[in-house]
Amino acid sequence: MKSSYLIIAIISIIGLSVISLFTGVSDISLSSLWGDPHMRDIFFISRVPRTVALLLAGSAMSVAGLIMQLLTQNRFVEPSLAGTTQSASLGLLIIMIFVPSASIVTKMIVASLFAMAGTLLFMIILRKIVLKSALIVPLVGIMLGSVISAITIFIAMHYDLLQSLGAWVSGGDFSGVIQGRYELLWLVGLLTLLACWVADSFTVAGMGREFATNVGLNYRRIMLIGLSVIAVVSGIIIVVVGALPFLGLIVPNLISLMMGDNIRKTIPWVCLMGGGLVLLCDIIGRIIRYPFEIPASTILGVIGAVIFLFLLINQSRHAKN
Repeated sequence: MKSSYLIIAIISIIGLSVISLFTGVSDISLSSLWGDPHMRDIFFISRVPRTVALLLAGSAMSVAGLIMQLLTQNRFVEPSLAGTTQSASLGLLIIMIFVPSASIVTKMIVASLFAMAGTLLFMIILRKIVLKSALIVPLVGIMLGSVISAITIFIAMHYDLLQSLGAWVSGGDFSGVIQGRYELLWLVGLLTLLACWVADSFTVAGMGREFATNVGLNYRRIMLIGLSVIAVVSGIIIVVVGALPFLGLIVPNLISLMMGDNIRKTIPWVCLMGGGLVLLCDIIGRIIRYPFEIPASTILGVIGAVIFLFLLINQSRHAKN
């Protein structure tokens, strides 16, 4: 794709970021920023962290979905459709029960470990399945995620933590992202850069263990890096902003439809589109019922479901690797 398109995409992201910074209940303008200390506090404590969090979370979750699709050799999976996000939620609930005063870093570590365990379980189940069609794999992931979600809900109800868990996990709401709470997302930004750095290795690993080993790739190490990136990204995003449904599925597929499957070339676009889509959904959620807000995850769920159906209908042309 031409470099001019990349420039247009970056300018669009900057434009959405500016709109995000100046959209909200508090009427912030350039003049009020200059003359009103209260407005400056709102701007730098709330608006700037929120916009940065939207971009980082969107980019990281999209890249995590791309990596999962490569490692499973199936285009219709992503962390929320493979039990990873649900496992992270279970880990968050466990830490809420046994160490309710734990720091956000501790919550993130435990959620990431559970996400890793859930992803490994999904991969083990896939190895046992003989028929791995484009639809069977995501169905297995959905069933596994449903079982883990059922266990999580049962435990949460038993300990009367269902509402608290819902506030953490099902939010997808960036209104609570303020200075001091979003900084962990810089880590997912670094993991996204790591994924860009080893993108070629993920591509080779996605061609199968035998092929990767024959060309000299350390298959186990790349798989471990990929699963670690997916688990940590899912754990941090669940703890900081909640679930972002369909994002890791629709963005890599749309980019693949437009640009092909050269991961080295497409991964910057996946980052840009993922961040831009979450940013756009958040802006729409802030405008529709102004001055109230609809969580970005709700808007994203509607858009993602429509695109998911479109991809399923056209899977005969696109889904087969």
